[in-house]
Amino acid sequence: MSNPLSLRSSFPAIAVRNVRKRFGDRTVLDGVGFELKRGELLGLLGPNGAGKTTLVRCLSGRIRADAGEIELDGQVISAQAGGSATLGIVPQELAIYQDLSAYQNLFYFGRFHGLRGSKLKSRVAWALEWTGLWDRRSQLVRCFSGGMKRRINLACGILHQPRVLLLDEPTVGVDPQSRDRIYTMIDSLSAEGCSILLTTHHMDEAESQCDRLVIMDQGKIVADGRIDALIEKTIGSTRLVRLRLRMTSEACDLDDLFYESTWNIERFDRFKQESIVKIRMNDVAKNLSPLLEQIKGTGAVIEDVEVQAPSLHDVFIELTGEQLRDD
Repeated sequence: MSNPLSLRSSFPAIAVRNVRKRFGDRTVLDGVGFELKRGELLGLLGPNGAGKTTLVRCLSGRIRADAGEIELDGQVISAQAGGSATLGIVPQELAIYQDLSAYQNLFYFGRFHGLRGSKLKSRVAWALEWTGLWDRRSQLVRCFSGGMKRRINLACGILHQPRVLLLDEPTVGVDPQSRDRIYTMIDSLSAEGCSILLTTHHMDEAESQCDRLVIMDQGKIVADGRIDALIEKTIGSTRLVRLRLRMTSEACDLDDLFYESTWNIERFDRFKQESIVKIRMNDVAKNLSPLLEQIKGTGAVIEDVEVQAPSLHDVFIELTGEQLRDD
């Protein structure tokens, strides 16, 4: 007879297959498909209106997709899946009671997740220590800072020790110290084998924290992979060299150097006293020194040189564009 636990481990933590959702005439999810692997921290990115929030609501069982299939631990989920012992949900909106204490919030959320007796008490005590709020356990949550509220919000969603966790913008509106503390907490969950889907608008968070990234735009998946693979596939491994030049009375016009040469000029801004130049280079070690020598030959003074490696921000803009999204 097969072992249910070993059978479960053969499935991805979450499998999304060709999911579609419309609201009236608007298609919000248009054939979305990806997997969250077991023990993985997967980043879900996209501009405003890309469909991330709707997808998370479908994953949590708060709304039903019009078509397609979502599996959690190998089982097709339906509405009200949020009550599953397998799944933990930490929404972007603070889902805590402002007029209850930290202890009371954790106690009642623990009961909601089915914890009782000594198990409930031990998990609440653990959560207060984990969040660093044991000494503030009797204080009303409405008196807490934004970062403290975020930590309690996170703790309320994982008291029942879910195997899969949905995190929707867990660090929105908090200071850098609170962000670091929250990610230390998330790292500890990941180290224990929890499979985590994280949505965030912070590119640096996604780049440093996530094992793999899924990028959405206009209801579709436009990229899926590790950051190095996404960089290579979209913008390549070129470096962006940014030069700030001071123009002297002896300096020649730089047009011939930058516009009538083989240099890959991305941007050239000329001002009265200085110029800013951005150049793409495949081999900085080989090509930067000759460029600087040519610039010195014009009489311009090199005030600053900055070499930027390709980043997730560059990938994101390349895939989704620079246009503002206000919906």
